[in-house]
Amino acid sequence: MKISKLVMFLALGVLGAPAFAGESHSTAADSKLPVETYTYDTKLDIKKVITVTDIPDQCGPVLAHMTYEDSQGQRHVLQYQVMGTGCSNG
Repeated sequence: MKISKLVMFLALGVLGAPAFAGESHSTAADSKLPVETYTYDTKLDIKKVITVTDIPDQCGPVLAHMTYEDSQGQRHVLQYQVMGTGCSNG
């Protein structure tokens, strides 16, 4: 029973490695894109969201970034403000 679990673990590890390799490549490519700042007048053309940054554990507005592809297949990085997750109501 333990050998079959080990084989399954190794098989999943081998299959999952290319997924992580592709993710690091897209992150490196995203760092070279110009960052656009969101305003209420920004016209968005989002076909597919690639990544969204984690929201910091701070109380107050913080910057977040979203990488997405538009309907033409072009990648964009959008910077916007969100409320941090560090505020408590008690």
